[in-house]
Amino acid sequence: LVNGETTQGGYTSEQKMEQHLGATCRTMGYNEIITYSFISPTYYDKIRCPQDAARRESFKILNPLGEDTSIMRTTVLPSMLEILTRNYNYRNKSAKLYEIGRIYLGGREDGLATESKMLSIGAYGEDMDFFVMKGVIEAVLSEIRAKNVRFEACMDNPSYHPGRCAKVFVGGSEIGVFGQIHPLVAQNYGVDAELYCAELDFGQLMCAKGADPEYVALPKFPAVTRDIAVVCGEAVTVGALEDCIRRGAKGLLKEVKL
Repeated sequence: LVNGETTQGGYTSEQKMEQHLGATCRTMGYNEIITYSFISPTYYDKIRCPQDAARRESFKILNPLGEDTSIMRTTVLPSMLEILTRNYNYRNKSAKLYEIGRIYLGGREDGLATESKMLSIGAYGEDMDFFVMKGVIEAVLSEIRAKNVRFEACMDNPSYHPGRCAKVFVGGSEIGVFGQIHPLVAQNYGVDAELYCAELDFGQLMCAKGADPEYVALPKFPAVTRDIAVVCGEAVTVGALEDCIRRGAKGLLKEVKL
């Protein structure tokens, strides 16, 4: 008989994470898209990327098929906006799309690209706004059991609306950004509707994934639920108020909803 070693088949943790994220997005009504990793240099101008931004330093293709596929993308946002625009031009009243795609970043000593994966989510329609997209992000993070999730307002990203954009943090790590696409960017694509997108780093999502739940015995004493009315100034955000409540609870708080 022939002798040899056999290995057990199966999916890697990264593949399982992709399947989990994809199933979560599809459950919320989002359709998967697959886009090319090659883009045009003009796409950076369309998303209002600054001329001195690091994301403009892309790998150039030596023998490109054309100008539209001459460089490797460093962001998934233009690819998502292209597909949203195509659906809008087809007179589709709404669209909900997602993609787990790669970006190609430089900086390695050997001159090769660092291939990172990104979870890109995009949508438009009558039932879509900033808070709906925020709910999608919260659902994704809840499915992977991420802890210490918080959002901070982002007003310096030229691709997004300065008043409808937020950064996503898990613990102390920034994992992405989401919000409404800047009206000038939408105008560059010829779209009059409000476009909403999210960009989440797949590697950070892998790190943010929580452990499997452990079931414990029910407590002897019932939980105490309390309703509190709070009056705040205009500058106080929901995230800041939640942090304040959690700090005041000193570890006794199980859940807070505003």
